[in-house]
Amino acid sequence: MSNNVAEYSGVAAILERLQREEELCLIRGDSKLVIMQLQRKWRINGGLYTPFWQRAKALYEPIGERVTFKWVPRVENAICDVLSKGVLHDRGIKFRIQPYSHGRV
Repeated sequence: MSNNVAEYSGVAAILERLQREEELCLIRGDSKLVIMQLQRKWRINGGLYTPFWQRAKALYEPIGERVTFKWVPRVENAICDVLSKGVLHDRGIKFRIQPYSHGRV
């Protein structure tokens, strides 16, 4: 499991719901990878998330003319970050944050 799998699973759930809607929609997300890949600005390099990307892409393509994406930097999304982690803790899900590596972004 990875954070990218979780991010793609979330956006796929939204896109699945939007299949039944007709309005214009703006999806905001703090995963730059997900936003840029679905907008075809970044390549897919493989990994655990690839099948989840494929599902999200398949759901996005038929409704792409009315759905747009906007990347929101995590520093601007702190409240949502705290709330989502609280839900995980409340459900007894343990996760670890990978340590920051100097010299790598």
